[in-house]
Amino acid sequence: MRFRHRAAAGLATLLLPLAGLVGLAGPAHAATSATATYAKTQDWGSGFEGKWTVKNSGTTSISSWTITWDFPSGTSVTSAWDADVTNSGTHWTAKNKSYNGTLAPGASVSFGFNGAGSGAPSNCSLNGAGCDGGTTVPGDNPPSAPGTPTASAITDTSVKLSWSAATDDKGVKNYDVLRGGTKVATVTTTSYTDTGLSAGTDYSYTIQARDTADQTGPVSGAVAVHTTGGTTTPPTTGDKVKLGYFTEWGIYGRNYNVKNLVTSGSAAKITHINYAFGNVTGGKCAIGDSYADYDKAFTADQSVSGVADTWDQPLRGNFNQLRQLKAKYPNIKVLWSFGGWTWSGGFGEAAKNPAAFAQSCYDLVKDPRWADVFDGIDLDWEYPNACGLSCDTSGPAALKNVMAAMRAKFGSSALVTAAVTADGSSGGKIDAADYAGAASYVNWYNVMTYDFFGAFDAQGPTAPHSPLTSYSGIPRAGYTTADAIAKYKAAGVPAGKLLIGIGFYGRGWTGVTQDAPGGTATGAAPGTYEPGIEDYKVLKTSCPVTGTIAGTAYAHCGSNWWSYDTPATIGTKMAWAKTQGLGGAFFWEFSGDTSNGELVSAINSSLS
Repeated sequence: MRFRHRAAAGLATLLLPLAGLVGLAGPAHAATSATATYAKTQDWGSGFEGKWTVKNSGTTSISSWTITWDFPSGTSVTSAWDADVTNSGTHWTAKNKSYNGTLAPGASVSFGFNGAGSGAPSNCSLNGAGCDGGTTVPGDNPPSAPGTPTASAITDTSVKLSWSAATDDKGVKNYDVLRGGTKVATVTTTSYTDTGLSAGTDYSYTIQARDTADQTGPVSGAVAVHTTGGTTTPPTTGDKVKLGYFTEWGIYGRNYNVKNLVTSGSAAKITHINYAFGNVTGGKCAIGDSYADYDKAFTADQSVSGVADTWDQPLRGNFNQLRQLKAKYPNIKVLWSFGGWTWSGGFGEAAKNPAAFAQSCYDLVKDPRWADVFDGIDLDWEYPNACGLSCDTSGPAALKNVMAAMRAKFGSSALVTAAVTADGSSGGKIDAADYAGAASYVNWYNVMTYDFFGAFDAQGPTAPHSPLTSYSGIPRAGYTTADAIAKYKAAGVPAGKLLIGIGFYGRGWTGVTQDAPGGTATGAAPGTYEPGIEDYKVLKTSCPVTGTIAGTAYAHCGSNWWSYDTPATIGTKMAWAKTQGLGGAFFWEFSGDTSNGELVSAINSSLS
């Protein structure tokens, strides 16, 4: 447990993924002075998350903005941030907040929302003019949305798009092809081949028609395209991430090897592994434990392949075992995680030169001896511009700068992720850094929604260390999973880039006489490796569950009081994660599970 994650929850308003789109409103400006573009950032079936972006494309400042549009019946707006939204029937209006109405030439602002229904916006206007900065002509209707494009002839660098024609009362002039919301071509036909793409990369395309008066209609539905080649193949659309941490030190006293992922059945039920941890020191990524990583010789009975390591083979250790695991389970992607509770003190120095730091990490992860083992990098910085084991003062922009440098160096096809705080309290750790800005560079965030409460407060009060929601008597308001996720979403982090965290262990106190949460204690309960903490596989029999609170189990046995997650509470949390449109789940860590992997099974079955 040398690098146990510690996180604190936060106070925020929960945004439920319920309904439609959103718009803006304010005084009108010149027709060519601004544009408004819409993107659906997440879609979880029963609802979605979207974003409008207003850009001042003129030469003078804009003091306010307004977007109006129509939704078909059954699609509505339920929650939004950074805009005031109203509606009259199916007609929606959104206006800027007091703090984001002014836009200098070339500047842009975005706001997000949660919605329900499947309809797309139509008849969009921005400040009384076309949302593309064009004109509106009285008595001349804009064109309809073209059909959702289909993709064919996908190669490493190109894709052919085809779509059904739009209609217009006076005729369609041409079509704009939008890649990721940005126009890449204008064509007069209903097909286009986009070239110059990157291999192994995700793209999204929509089409917008333009009539003879240069009015544009609503954009079509989007088609996702993944070019061939590259180093990774993403999960099938709709799949959730199911990620577990494998600790390099687990092969010692815990005697937990990569092979245990096979024998427990867990390897068949996960999508990703974070290998923990690499060190961060001297402004660089560094090896954490060279013996465990690439030197230890595993015997035949310890090896995934069933073949013993030899003294002269090029690569041994956990890295070679992970290579064998990937050969057996080709769908699994492996990320090398750097930092953690113990080694996060090195990030401050690294953040002074993000490009050099990223180069050092790239050189290490892509070392020819094990480059095929890793599909990307994870940074476990506890915590940017805030205090963990030590205090970081690198500034609110440091995280964004580091993640931008990582993405630039590793490229678009690699996985770049981060484990992040769950402290959503007002002025807390989420507010200390630009997590929303950094999110544009990462595939996802592992939100450490555990360790909210524990025997680090030796006298209690006893409380569940991973509450899903609040409850009467919670020691600190806002320290819950729901509050943390809401805080990130309100800041603008897409729901699909947030993974809910599950601890495969419990936290406990001793000297407790009260069964229910809120009791006093005299200190940490005894643990196998560390006071106050114990694996689920031990607790399920040594101190069985006596109750549940806020979606987490607790147990009072003798004078000890523990809280931990079970297959049942995991099922509750995964169901909640799906309603929120989250990208999946992760857990710390494999060796805390039973020999038949019952907690991994619960995550897998509940997210499938």
